[in-house]
This record gives sequence, C-alpha cells and structure tokens, in this order.
Amino acid sequence: RQQKWKSSLSTHAKMPPCDFVPEKYESYPYERMQKIREQNIAPSLKTYYKRPLLLHQGHMQWLFDHEGRRYLDLFAGIVTVSVGHCHPKVTMATQKQLARLWHTTNIYMHPAIHEYVEKLASLFPDPLKVVYLTNSGSEANDLAMFMARLHTRNFDIICLRGGYHGGSPYALGLTSLTSYKHGVANGFGCTTTMLPDVFRGPWGGSHCRDSPVQTVRKCSCTEGACLAKDQYIEQFKDTLNTSVPKTVAGFIAEPIQGVNGAVQYPRNFLKEAYQLIRERGGLCISDEVQTGFGRTGSHFWGFQTHGVVPDIVTLAKGIGNGFPMAGVVTTKEIASSLAQNLHFNTFGGNPLACVAGAAVLEAIEEDDLQKNSEDVGTYMLLELAKLRDKFEIVGDVRGKGLMIGVEMVTDKDSRCPLPAEEISQIWEDCKDMGVLIGRGGLYSQTFRIKPPMCITKRDVDFAVEVFRTALQRHVNKAA
Repeated sequence: RQQKWKSSLSTHAKMPPCDFVPEKYESYPYERMQKIREQNIAPSLKTYYKRPLLLHQGHMQWLFDHEGRRYLDLFAGIVTVSVGHCHPKVTMATQKQLARLWHTTNIYMHPAIHEYVEKLASLFPDPLKVVYLTNSGSEANDLAMFMARLHTRNFDIICLRGGYHGGSPYALGLTSLTSYKHGVANGFGCTTTMLPDVFRGPWGGSHCRDSPVQTVRKCSCTEGACLAKDQYIEQFKDTLNTSVPKTVAGFIAEPIQGVNGAVQYPRNFLKEAYQLIRERGGLCISDEVQTGFGRTGSHFWGFQTHGVVPDIVTLAKGIGNGFPMAGVVTTKEIASSLAQNLHFNTFGGNPLACVAGAAVLEAIEEDDLQKNSEDVGTYMLLELAKLRDKFEIVGDVRGKGLMIGVEMVTDKDSRCPLPAEEISQIWEDCKDMGVLIGRGGLYSQTFRIKPPMCITKRDVDFAVEVFRTALQRHVNKAA
C-alpha cells in the first residue's frame, strides 16, 4: 500500500528500502480522530502540519501513518527517540519487566533502580556520581534549581536568552523564549544574559564553533584568539556586575541550545562563564536533555565538548527512548542538601523506567550509536552546507553530531528570518515527500534535525535531496 503512494512533488529522491511491514491500522477514522482532538484534547497541545499526521506505528528511524505511508523521522519525537522507534532491545526489556513488577516507589529497594543508576553514574566523571530520577526534563530542571539554591543558600540563577529548560511554573523562569511565556508571575530570581549566538548575535566569525560547519561571517581573529567569545564574556560579566547580588545560586545552559535551533556558542565561552559563576559562589548546571547520550558524536555528554565538569547535570528525552523518565546527576555533597527534609517523587526511578533506561544505554553501546552520530551527523552537516552555499535563503547550517540546525533567512547579508509562511511551505513539502523535520528558533525560522541516532548515510542522501527539492520549488515559485 505504501509503495503505491506517491508525492505530488516530483523529486529524484528515492526513499531507502525498509523491510518492516506495519500492522493494518484498525482504530477510528481520521475525521473522528480530528473531532476528538477538537473536543477533548486541550487546545494548548498544538499539532504540526496543515493536515496533521495520524501516526500508527514506528520502526527505528521510520514512522508509518494510518494509511501505511512511510516517513523518515528526522525529529525523533522532539529529540526523544534516541536509539530508534520500538528498538527491539528496549521493547523486550520493558515487556519482560511489565510482567514482573511495574511499580513499588523507592520506599522499597528493587533491582532495576540500583543496576541502572550504577550503570548511569559510571558514564560521568568524578564527582558526579549521585542520581535522583524524575519523570520529565522540566521536573529535572526544577529540582536542579532547587538543589542549587538549597546548597549555596543563594537565590539568583543566571540563564541564557533563547534557552529552553521546561514549561513548569518554576522552570519557566529559566526558559527565555516569548512563545512559552504566559502572562503570570514566574521565575522570580532568574536573570537572563546575552546569548552568545555567533550567527545571529552582534559578534561572530568563521572559526568560533565546535562544528564541521562555520558561519559565513568573516573574522579577523589571530590564531588561538576569539574576539566574539571575549565580547560575549564581557556581556556576561556585565550581567553579573549589574543585575544580581555579589553571590549567586547558579548558572544553567544547554551545551547546544535545542528549542532555539541548535545554537552553538564560541569555543571556551562556557569554560570562562563557569569560572565566573564559581567565583561568586554559584553552581554550574548543564541541561543535557537534548545533547546527552552520545548525540553530539564526539562525546557522550554535551558538557564534555566544552571541556568543563558541571556541578549538576539534568537528563531527560533520549534517556528512555520515549519512556517518560528523567534525572538529575550531581555530587554527594550537593545531593545531601536535599536530604535535610523530605523530597519525594512517586514515579521517579520506577522499575519500568529503570529497565528501559538500562536497555537504552546497552543499545547505544551495542549499536555504536555515538560513533554513528558523529559519522552520519558530520556527513549530513557537510551535505547541508552545500545547500547553504547554493541557496541564498539558507543562512546558517550548524551543529555537532545529530544535533543540527538550518536557519532560514531572506538573504545572508541581512540575516532577516524568512517569513513563517514561506518556511511552512518548505516544511510541508518535505513532509509530503516523506521527511519529517522539526522547527525552532525565536521566529520559528530554524529547521531542527535531530533524528533517532540509528539513521544511515543513505537516509541522509534521501533527506538532503528532498530538502533540496523543497528549496528549489520555493525559489522557482518566488521567481
């Protein structure tokens, strides 16, 4: 059935073969699903695309809709499906545990949590060896803020503009994107500072990023120097000297910004920022919700790509390959601050989550997915850079491993965001040709490519050709 389906757009791109056959869809008709959506599902839960997809089944990097059409998933359930949809190892482990024990809470010991946290902690450098498991990234970041304040006895937390750290009322203070802000008081004690964005910010050049692809901006830096980094650090100092007390609770940053469109900072920026925070008594928090578990390719954790060791690390999304779990990893000393009173999470670290998490770690190792992220991600970045050189509307290609952003502009000189309706058309065309991509950035101007880490170079060739076709169609239409 899926073989008969053809896109209305002509393209040379041939979807790579897949021997997986999805089950026949037997649930409600599409129209009834739409009606339920309108009547019973909260309207704040938005859908993608003019005609939203009704997905039925997943297999590794592929998704199948209710009509049997196959799509290459380059967004992985918002950077969450790390090892592949329904990865057999993770599926089997959770099925086995499902029949044994679902839930006890941590007032009793059970093997899964002890086996898992030992395995997880072994992947962190000293002294990051103590784990507190939660259910979501927002929860993890809430707890990290709470721990930083308890431990330091300070209150103020610095965050970067454009950062996304969750949607809970507490974490919203750290999230610095207007579309997520609601008109109610939140984030008391959270101070934003300038984002060191070397493409869109006031400073940036052609050597700043830890990426195979640099910006098209020129720079006059001498060997080993980075003027952009120095300028952004001056802005950081300015915030510390004017907007917060002499002592702070901490600083939180994503190693590469996710929701804001894979924004990267100049090399050594985080290293110097961490030092400035520690001089003021604060803790450094690395939000690894999107960058963790080998996605950046060269390292298992995003903070390692910056040559720093944080005081607290938060994890979610790819940790469970889609199972709702998250965690905070810190030192024994910092974790002890929370033990002065009770703090309890009913579902955090339940047997099912821990078994899923352990199977994910094994799959990453057995399938060599960190190496695959580096090889396939670098290949994709370089292929996308060719499209940036060819099309005036492709302003920037950036990222590391399989954490990629493609920022769309009206022209490279002005760096003005491409209007939303034009981006939407390119995005819809990609979907119609069988490729699902994410969106992000302050103006929703950046395509976010963060697929399951099992994708192949053959998949990349298909995806890049589809994207090229969609871009060419846009150019032809505009002409």
